[in-house]
Amino acid sequence: MSSPQSYRPQVANDLTGRVALVTGGGTGIGLMIAQGLAAAGAKVYITGRRVEVLEKVAAAWDRQIGGEILLLQMDVTNKTSIAVAKKIIEEKEGKLHILVNNAGQAGPTSPFLNNLSAPENKDAESLGTALFNNETFEGWADLYAINSASIFFVSTAFLGLLAKGSEDVAGYWSSIINITSISGQIKVAQEHFCYNSAKAAASHLTKMLSTEIALKNIPVRVNAISPGVYASEMTVDVVTEDMVDKIGKGVRPVPAKRAGTGQEMAGTAVYLASRAGGYVHGQEIVIDGGYLTVNPSTV
Repeated sequence: MSSPQSYRPQVANDLTGRVALVTGGGTGIGLMIAQGLAAAGAKVYITGRRVEVLEKVAAAWDRQIGGEILLLQMDVTNKTSIAVAKKIIEEKEGKLHILVNNAGQAGPTSPFLNNLSAPENKDAESLGTALFNNETFEGWADLYAINSASIFFVSTAFLGLLAKGSEDVAGYWSSIINITSISGQIKVAQEHFCYNSAKAAASHLTKMLSTEIALKNIPVRVNAISPGVYASEMTVDVVTEDMVDKIGKGVRPVPAKRAGTGQEMAGTAVYLASRAGGYVHGQEIVIDGGYLTVNPSTV
């Protein structure tokens, strides 16, 4: 039986002593999560290709808030780069408790798709030809590499270290958190077929990883966060109320009438990584201000 003290949010969400790695942690949603994990007490390694971006974030973090933010250059689409980063974490920490697969890009778009007066939408032949000519196999492959395949390769590379982290406290397992998107669950293309289908793949990959890892009796939990409209490099730095629905490109407006906040994003990640979310396995938590509630989706 847990003590009354253990139910206090300060205890249930405390990440002191936990080691985390956040891919794409230098900007946008990744930065929100990295700062939230650090504020909860974790030592957080943020990764990305651009060292100068990571350096700026790490230098700006106030350790008086809590935790640490450290930089680690890694290209999530390159196996050699992933292996080098894994070796660094292994040598410095010997284990890992939290892996956030956040790195992603927007990819190929068809901006004429929602403009019914555009010549590309004149008839079936015009639409089909425009979509066919506007995008490439290479563009799709590149986006799937970072938005979907990277989750598989980064997760498998660090799986042993995550299992090692689960040995620290009985019943307190390490956690993989994949950042998917409502774009993978909405049934309209939002002008980017590739991005939406890649995010749908990431959602299903989350479930498969969770199941296969559990069936092998490996003590690592796998879950996902599916954000709606948030400020990021894929949208804009600041999302005002009048921009929310332009970015979301849904059939109906977002009920919350605003973008999500860093506090909401970070809080969800901290929940999944902490003791508070320790009984959550194979789930995808949607935080979208009601977007999927009023738009055609698969959930």
